[in-house]
Amino acid sequence: MSGARAWLRRHRGGAAIGAAAAVGLTVVISTQLAPRGDSLPLSVHNAGPGGARAVSEILGRHGVEVQDVESFDSATAALADRPGATLLLYDRSGFLDQSRLDELTASAGRVVLVTPRLGTLKAFDTGISQAGVVPESTALLEPGCDLTDPAAAGAVSGTGGFLYDGGTVCFSPPGSTAGLLARTDDGGLTVLGSTALLNNGGLAGHGHAALALRTLGGSEVVVWYLPGLGDAAAAESTQTLDDLAPDWVAFLGPWLVFVAVLAIVWRGRRLGPLVFEPLPVVVKAVETAEGRARLYQDSHALDRARDNLRAGTLVRLAQALRVGSQATADDVVQAVARHLGRPVRDISGLIQERPGTATRLVQWSQELDKLENEVRTR
Repeated sequence: MSGARAWLRRHRGGAAIGAAAAVGLTVVISTQLAPRGDSLPLSVHNAGPGGARAVSEILGRHGVEVQDVESFDSATAALADRPGATLLLYDRSGFLDQSRLDELTASAGRVVLVTPRLGTLKAFDTGISQAGVVPESTALLEPGCDLTDPAAAGAVSGTGGFLYDGGTVCFSPPGSTAGLLARTDDGGLTVLGSTALLNNGGLAGHGHAALALRTLGGSEVVVWYLPGLGDAAAAESTQTLDDLAPDWVAFLGPWLVFVAVLAIVWRGRRLGPLVFEPLPVVVKAVETAEGRARLYQDSHALDRARDNLRAGTLVRLAQALRVGSQATADDVVQAVARHLGRPVRDISGLIQERPGTATRLVQWSQELDKLENEVRTR
């Protein structure tokens, strides 16, 4: 064990870099191997407050098959296999472009958009547009429309929701013509302005569950699609870092990282042996002792700390028993044994002990302090 500790002291820089690299690799691997959607908002695999596992299971109990898809190709294939299916689309980052949205719309029987971005609404071109947010003073919204599903669901929460105008509008704040829900006249497109109407955290509140079931339960299959970065790259709507970086980065980049690591190891600060030197300023004794103790701890100088504790204890015991400044350690031990009426072997064994660990060093120092208190109080 002592050899291993000595090796770690000499190679602490390389060991630290290796440990950091191992932790980073573990995080990357665990992230890549983790099930997709376990933390995504409105994911049917997410059991947290922002997920949608609850509404998915409730729909399944009512005979509606919720088919989760992970890519644009999977979504189009699922819609082609199940004509008339409802498509739930939550594209919060606007990954899909005009052509892909048109292809999805042509394959789906009905489309339900959840808090769509401006570009998504323009691509659908149904006359529904964004109209601001629900006022903070309006916590509860009544249906206020002739549509059967919202009227049956009742009031819903408007906190943090978005408003939309065009088509048939429901759940409008007082004095506004826009609402939290907007539907085209033919019923082919429904826009929901709040994720709280579907997620696990808000589903049990007010009429959210009823509205979700009635909005999504009109067909036998719901294709649940949350577009990701891979869909944007496939559609070439945005460029990745690999596309923007020059060709030489793939060759030179790893070498630059390697050189940087070598420079860190080469120039990294290493603690040398402890040395005594006069202090340039007057410092309180408590601060000096604490700072020196931290240096001992950082350099694992158990021997130096042990010798200092033993020397200080012997000096104070000699002063308390008045054995003189010329007394040796054995003289002090014998004087303590006579004063306390205890065997010399016990006192000598305690003072001459050589703790091998930091934990035992702390315990030993406490025992020495207890011995000093006994000498002073008798």
